[in-house]
Amino acid sequence: MSKPYLVGIDIGTSGCKVALFTLDGDILFQGTRPYPTHYPYAGCAEQNPEDWWRAVCENLRDMFHRTGIDPRHIQGVGVDGQSGAAIPMNVQGKALGNAMIWLDRRTVDQCERLSQAIGQETLFEVSGNPLAPSYVTGKIAWIREHEPDLFRQVYKWLQCNSYVVYKLTEVYSQDKSQGNGLHAFDIESATWNYNIAEKIGIVPETLPDIYECSAVVGGVTPRASNETGLAVGTPVVAGGLDAACATLGAGAIHAGEVQEQGGQAGGMSIVMNRPLKHEKLILSCHVVQSKWLLQGGTVGGGSLNWLKREFAGESAADFFEQAGELASKVRAGSDGLIFLPYMAGERSPIWDPNAKGVFMGLSFDKTKGHMIRAIMEGCALALQHNLATAEQSGVPIHALHSVGGAANSLVWTQIKADITDKVFKIPSSDAAATLGAAILAGVGTGSYRSFEDAVSRTVRIQRQQFPDKANRQVYQHVFDVYLETYNKLKDVFPKMGW
Repeated sequence: MSKPYLVGIDIGTSGCKVALFTLDGDILFQGTRPYPTHYPYAGCAEQNPEDWWRAVCENLRDMFHRTGIDPRHIQGVGVDGQSGAAIPMNVQGKALGNAMIWLDRRTVDQCERLSQAIGQETLFEVSGNPLAPSYVTGKIAWIREHEPDLFRQVYKWLQCNSYVVYKLTEVYSQDKSQGNGLHAFDIESATWNYNIAEKIGIVPETLPDIYECSAVVGGVTPRASNETGLAVGTPVVAGGLDAACATLGAGAIHAGEVQEQGGQAGGMSIVMNRPLKHEKLILSCHVVQSKWLLQGGTVGGGSLNWLKREFAGESAADFFEQAGELASKVRAGSDGLIFLPYMAGERSPIWDPNAKGVFMGLSFDKTKGHMIRAIMEGCALALQHNLATAEQSGVPIHALHSVGGAANSLVWTQIKADITDKVFKIPSSDAAATLGAAILAGVGTGSYRSFEDAVSRTVRIQRQQFPDKANRQVYQHVFDVYLETYNKLKDVFPKMGW
């Protein structure tokens, strides 16, 4: 008898990943297809939803070609995606334009006007989140104001994972974990607040039905089967936010467990039994039923990729290995070089769309290794800023389960352990998001008895890294200077838009 399989699809910021898993979490296939991000003018960041779908189809067809598995043996499909993407769909099921993604900052004015008109406190009380350009709410308001003809054609608003779910099933859906992108989503009851929706300017009928993340939305249609190779009728679950799926895939499902993600969109997710609201952090439903996540979201995770692209070239295949070696030769604190990793503004906890990336302390004695280590430290300091903000509110934080590309770097993970004074646990698979999406499919189709059953079968810790107390003393001072640097520059950043 052939083994059953699960498929996880991840719609990330830089590309689509597809992974094929056994029920024990073994990866039989992992493929990636990149797609472009378009920057039509300053502050804008868009992606074409059809590029996501094309990447999904290419990955799945490649999966079947390379593995030779029978599509009928796939038990279910789960999809996770980046937060804050707004996809306007017409009644024919077509995207009406590019999706503004979480990096887009054009909606500052709309967010300010909505806050004044409705009240920031009212919006926060319902959604548990501040109104900021990274969320979907402001993007819908921007489209209503700047593209009224398009706005009138909208039949449903989708986000990136629900768009792919629609392409697979032709069912419109909204999973609970992505609900926090819309401030008409009641974070406590996980339902739409239609009164708030109307005040925002959202037509209530354009909001899709809400599903549990592990709920089966529908089966693969004949059209999707023809494009992907999946068998007709294969169950597809609602899926969820990439960070929430990565939290599940890292094994963090109980209160106090934390997932740390080092990727283009870095940050942390603290599992909670109740929705504790914090005006400086991000609150969402976990993909695990009746759990919530208090999250910190940063934008600096791609800073090392930026350095590689601009100074080493895309062909430098061994750049990250060399970067780790160079950074390891520089002392903690980078000999006084500090990096503010605000390369696209910053999300939590400062919520400053005008913030800029800054190297402070450059001098002729600084080397490439200093700059690399300062970038690693800057991203870790942004993580610590979020953790410290949560801890000040009495949220317990235990060991951090680290996932994403940065988790593969011993040097970078050690820097994070030293700066945060926390133990870091690294799962054996660096495919936490796709594994989490696949687990949702497994729970939704009954392949696992529970989330506890799924995690016990699939998640294995490969290493742990403990904080170095000597470095910790250095970094306490560095963190203070890091905060002071931002506070002294924050009034200068808005003047730099020429």
